[in-house]
Formats: sequence, structure tokens, C-alpha cells
Amino acid sequence: MNTAIKNAGDLGRVVRETRKAQKLSQNDLAGMAGTGRRFIVDLEKGKETAQLGKVLCVLATLGVSVAAIKKWD
Repeated sequence: MNTAIKNAGDLGRVVRETRKAQKLSQNDLAGMAGTGRRFIVDLEKGKETAQLGKVLCVLATLGVSVAAIKKWD
């Protein structure tokens, strides 16, 4: 699945949908990614101040890769 992520809310939706598709609870994902459940809740709600390192760890745990595409004007 290729999804354009334009803001924290988009990222949260991708995390939530992927977690649910893998039949993981928020507690399961938090344990696997080495974070707390509260972090997963905030991330899925689109909290804009989430720590990037933890976000990348959660994405890696879910098997979601991140690609940056430069749009030239």
C-alpha cells in the first residue's frame, strides 16, 4: 500500500489501520516496539509532538517503510 502522509493525522491513521490489519492491540504493539501504550494512543490520534525515533520504531515493528519523495517546483 502506498499512502501519502501529509500530516500527523495521516500517519496516525496508517499506524492504526496497519495495527488492526495485523490483529494487534495497542498494548501488543507498544510491547513489541518498546514504547508505552500511551505513546501508541497519542500517535494514532495524530499527536504532532511524537518523538520521531519512537515513531520510526513503531513503523518498523509494523513493517511499514518510509520514503521521502522530493517534489520539484
